[in-house]
Amino acid sequence: MKKIQVLVAVMLLGFATSCKEQLDVKNPNQPTVSSANTESGIINFAQGGVYVNGFREIKADLYDGIPGYFWSGAIGVHELMGDVISEEAANQFGNQIGAPDYVILDDGSRVLNPNAPNTQIALIRQVNVNANQGANPLFHEWWYMYSMNSQMNKVLELSEQVAFAGDAATKKAVIQAWVYWWKGFAYSRIGSMYYAGIINSATNGTNGNFVSKEKMIEEANANLDKAAALLTTIGTAADYAPMMARIIPDVNQVGKGVVPTTAMWKRNINTLKARNLLVNTTTKAMTAAQWTQVLTLTNDGVTASDYVFTARSNTNGDVLAPLTGTVAAKATGDPSGGATYKISERLIQDYRTGDQRLANNFTQRATPWIGESSRGNAFNTRWALVDGGKKLPGVITLSDRTAGATELYLVGSYEENELMKAEALINTGKIEDGLKSVDAVRTAQGAGLAAVSGKGLTLDQAKEELRRERRVGLAFRGLSFYDARRWGVIDPVASGGGRKGAVVLDRAGKVNTNATIEYNFLDYWDVPDNELKYNTAASGSAPTMNPKTK
Repeated sequence: MKKIQVLVAVMLLGFATSCKEQLDVKNPNQPTVSSANTESGIINFAQGGVYVNGFREIKADLYDGIPGYFWSGAIGVHELMGDVISEEAANQFGNQIGAPDYVILDDGSRVLNPNAPNTQIALIRQVNVNANQGANPLFHEWWYMYSMNSQMNKVLELSEQVAFAGDAATKKAVIQAWVYWWKGFAYSRIGSMYYAGIINSATNGTNGNFVSKEKMIEEANANLDKAAALLTTIGTAADYAPMMARIIPDVNQVGKGVVPTTAMWKRNINTLKARNLLVNTTTKAMTAAQWTQVLTLTNDGVTASDYVFTARSNTNGDVLAPLTGTVAAKATGDPSGGATYKISERLIQDYRTGDQRLANNFTQRATPWIGESSRGNAFNTRWALVDGGKKLPGVITLSDRTAGATELYLVGSYEENELMKAEALINTGKIEDGLKSVDAVRTAQGAGLAAVSGKGLTLDQAKEELRRERRVGLAFRGLSFYDARRWGVIDPVASGGGRKGAVVLDRAGKVNTNATIEYNFLDYWDVPDNELKYNTAASGSAPTMNPKTK
């Protein structure tokens, strides 16, 4: 495979950082801004700015190694807070960031979070300090996304200077569409996770003008619209696909990761825009007009036959390391052995009886795994994720740590798009149509379940099928926390939040089937102090701290 390149140095946030080249840190041919001023140079730059700067280690002293890089570490935090996985290790406070405030067991006893300061909100306010550097769980997603954005700004500037061979207009448009797509992605993640962010189009440095999360999503969508407009201009130009084939790493161009047509790419954009609306609006606050907007976008979103943006593992771990590159990879194996992440009992609870995806991907231990009691109050488990699955024909495999076997969806997917469509349909009175989409996803993944459409389900029953399917059909894809937030699960039980009727394995190994979990998590994170320490918010900036205190 060709090497993935990245700049030697970038100016990011309020301070200078140095970058590692992915395959060979000492590579003398590593591009700089000047050497990127060629067609091949800007292609390497555009590639490395995403796959290295955006998703891999950037600065060793700001990296806390146990959770892993972006797709296993930063996204792992999402899945911890979404109660798909749990963690006993304390690195980046992984054992605390997803720990509920308390659990009420079947016998009525209340088990508090044993980790001082005992609530997630208090934890965040305590650990979000610059001195924690790589140990600050709020820092990593911010760092990666602004690193990617910074590199895309440089690529955009260089695209106006490069002398492209052949159809120069098409090649330039491809590079610029790539830039706006990934800037839209980066801003989408910032606006979907942090209470405020920075819109930065400078090629070097940053600014102190913090804007609200809503403004960040507006800017994300504006960049996505720019990408879509360029793709419309490109159309079916002959130089489009060869150019994209040079930008996307070879290892990724298999399965669903083959170069998408411009029409497919535009459908990927619609799916991401639908996500931006859906996950940043509580279900209670969604209006009929917003549901219609989601439906409009998903009706022209990713289809079952579309190619999307993926990452593949390989032996060298160029994009993803086979054993550690994803949340699923780090959740694979026996919880008492090498699995960093443990499978949540609540994830298993959400599979319907007879679901072949459960049968293919998980095994139940003969004896429960009971973690260290000082590390959590809901993370004990009877379940292990199987490496490579059990080879049931036609059934999705959630984790395969053989090099080349892992295919990770970087942005959207058919399943996500179809389930967003299903939710919009169900919530606009078209219950049967929505349930058909739920059935379609289950069929695509080989669930082997009887259809739920055509059974006369009520609105509440349909919503429950949708909830379960998003939990299990999109497991390990970094969407679980967004859902818990918008559905109100992370809200206090007294306000209608939490989870009742939950399966919890207590410290004695007893299976509780009617437990109540009080998560009480912060819905949007404060801006990391690692940013504010070097980049003080300018006058007139939006608040950088979520006002929620308990």
